[in-house]
Amino acid sequence: MQRIARTAARIVVVGAVVASAATPALAHGDEERGALTLSIGFGAEPAYVGQPNSVQILISRDGEPVAEVGGGLEVEVSFGDASTTLPLEPTGTPGDYRAWFVPSEPGRYTFSFAGVLDGEEVEVSMTSGPDTFSEVIDPAEAAFPPAASGPTAADLAERIERESARTEDAVAAAEAAAVAAQDAASTARTVAIVGALLGLVALIVGVVALITSRRAT
Repeated sequence: MQRIARTAARIVVVGAVVASAATPALAHGDEERGALTLSIGFGAEPAYVGQPNSVQILISRDGEPVAEVGGGLEVEVSFGDASTTLPLEPTGTPGDYRAWFVPSEPGRYTFSFAGVLDGEEVEVSMTSGPDTFSEVIDPAEAAFPPAASGPTAADLAERIERESARTEDAVAAAEAAAVAAQDAASTARTVAIVGALLGLVALIVGVVALITSRRAT
């Protein structure tokens, strides 16, 4: 009976969100912590790369939306080795709390909640997937009509990175060539100076020899 009440509470909360939000949640994962029922997912699903979105958590207790979380609640958003911690904010709809961000990569995201929720310590972690909430997808997968052989965002990022590496190599090669040219120029100047000095010495020796020869005559 209690399970039915909690399920009904979730339907009420989700219904309120659908009625009030421009982009309602379509698929969420559920967690229960004592008398609390937590429904977790993206605020807008499907979630697309580069589109403003939010972590959404719908909270109810014994069939009633939790209007105030009390001690506060934060969510850590993780993707691969990267993570960031965001505060959850009320939306004005009882039981609906959000943390806003823009997903920058397609794939699986993990939402980890920690803090005091309605007087209770809560730690919950959930990863996107078929049984929980939407993974983030590349907008090109949903674009219509499809781009005519145009590069995807991932292709463009890879091309920029590749060209950047080539540019760095070219700059390094140019700097090395400039240093080599300076060294060569310095060596040439040294050789020219030495040659000039040797020529001057030879000239002096010749003059001295000529004068000595005339005196002897």
